[in-house]
Amino acid sequence: MAGNRRPTIKTVAARAGVGRTTVSRVVNGSELVSAEARSRVLAAIKELNYVPNSVARGLVTSRTDAVALVIPESASRLGSEPFFAALIRGVSQALADSRTQLQLMLVRDQAEREQLTESVATRRVDGVLLVSVHSDDPLPAMLEEMGLPTVLAGRRDADEALSYVHADNTGGAIEAVRHLLGSGRKRVAAIAGPLDMDVGRSRLEGWRTAHEEAGVPARQDLVEVGDFSWESGSRAMRSLLERVPDLDAVFAASDLMAIGALEELRRQRRKVPDDVAVVGFEDSPHARWTNPPLTTVRQPVEELGSAMVRILSEITEPGAARQQLMLPTELVVRESSGGSSDDGADGDEGDVARGR
Repeated sequence: MAGNRRPTIKTVAARAGVGRTTVSRVVNGSELVSAEARSRVLAAIKELNYVPNSVARGLVTSRTDAVALVIPESASRLGSEPFFAALIRGVSQALADSRTQLQLMLVRDQAEREQLTESVATRRVDGVLLVSVHSDDPLPAMLEEMGLPTVLAGRRDADEALSYVHADNTGGAIEAVRHLLGSGRKRVAAIAGPLDMDVGRSRLEGWRTAHEEAGVPARQDLVEVGDFSWESGSRAMRSLLERVPDLDAVFAASDLMAIGALEELRRQRRKVPDDVAVVGFEDSPHARWTNPPLTTVRQPVEELGSAMVRILSEITEPGAARQQLMLPTELVVRESSGGSSDDGADGDEGDVARGR
């Protein structure tokens, strides 16, 4: 080859006239390849003298002692949302006593998706931890087709077939809205997360279910959709106040969106919680330092990360079944919903109600 470059899976795919996924399936012994395509790929491999990393390493061991934490989000979101930092801590701590290397991979565009595809196809990692899963994301299906052990943080929908770990999103939202309705609030708005994510749909479903339990109509004009960011929470709060100026409470599907809502309420001279009560979801470090301190649903994000690592290690064993785990949530009552709070300066936990 020109320059004596080592051939890659992309080179083999081009020579054989197939996609890289097909090459990966042939290399990994998958049966999901036609006889003709398999023949072309094997001929290209022989002609190019292509040796996958996994094959070279497999002469000594069947493992790479590396796992990939794949986050299909921008670097700015990775840095701004406390969820990701807590999850990475949980994953790192779970791997600390092993010799397994953690590879953090952001998949923001087609080039990075191709890089991930090649890493998976050539078995540079033993498994994948996939975060921030959207319903139409092709990555879970791709990883499943390639036969690589994969654990999701969250799920695509209630019928998810892959292994996953998630929080009790519906139950936590029910507790949050039940708390607001139980304290006498009549018009409880929802700032939902992205509806192409199960977490967004599930927390909105909890909002609806709590209304049904209380015999209060779940009005569609009280719903706005954000993307878990501060900016989207602020925009959503502004739209809700324009549409329903007499709303008296809001449940936001993330703490950052709740913080954005608090700032918009302050701009519009609405007192919290006297005029409008606010509840978030996550119990991020920011929640203790808002003005007033934020009532929120605590989800155990670090535990979620460590559970993903544990499950991944178990499903890599031959014949192991896939695992699906839901972690409990807790409602932490602070001043933004009218509760008491002693945790601002002292770091105490506030009043905690156990979620479902």
